[in-house]
Amino acid sequence: MIRRFAKSEDGAATVEMAIVSTLLFTLVLGFVDFGYALYQWNAATKAVQLGARLASISDPVATALATAAPTTTPGAPVVAAAYGPFVCTYTAGTGVCSNGGTFNAANFSRIFRGDTAFTNDDICPIITAAQRPTTRPGMCHFFPGLRRDNVVIAYSATGLGYQTRFGGPVPTITVSLQNRAYQFFFLGALLGFDNLTMPSMLSTVTGEDLKSTAS
Repeated sequence: MIRRFAKSEDGAATVEMAIVSTLLFTLVLGFVDFGYALYQWNAATKAVQLGARLASISDPVATALATAAPTTTPGAPVVAAAYGPFVCTYTAGTGVCSNGGTFNAANFSRIFRGDTAFTNDDICPIITAAQRPTTRPGMCHFFPGLRRDNVVIAYSATGLGYQTRFGGPVPTITVSLQNRAYQFFFLGALLGFDNLTMPSMLSTVTGEDLKSTAS
């Protein structure tokens, strides 16, 4: 009886299928999640590129930037590190800029939300078909789920512009992301990948007119 039971293979296929299917489902779901992670990485890259472009043609978030450069020698170059850097972030419902930059929420919103109506929140408004010809999108439109506290905007002096320039100094502007984790639908629960932090995406451009009416 015992010998016959030991040689029996009834149900072996079911057990093997249960083992193989677990590995197969994990592999398939892993492909789905990592594909979505790649999408998030690409969306974050596009968002910071757009944010840097908008920051370069918009009123600065750090309002002190307009008068930050030295004025003792009109026409002389503004040397590197002559002012700032002004690093602006949004934390706990309010924004701050380093070095006394004075955070302007409306100007920050224009970079984050584009030309849509200003509100001091993380909601990204939908741009309708009728609005698209005249409404520029913001960072949140390129990276769904992006929050204000993920965005860092820095203005620094790198030897551009000249003293008493009518439009103010010409900063180098860097837009980057912080404290952003990849979102995994399946592997987060199975393998704990929900704590995988996204690398700091950044884009650096040269400031232009720095006013809202620039194109």
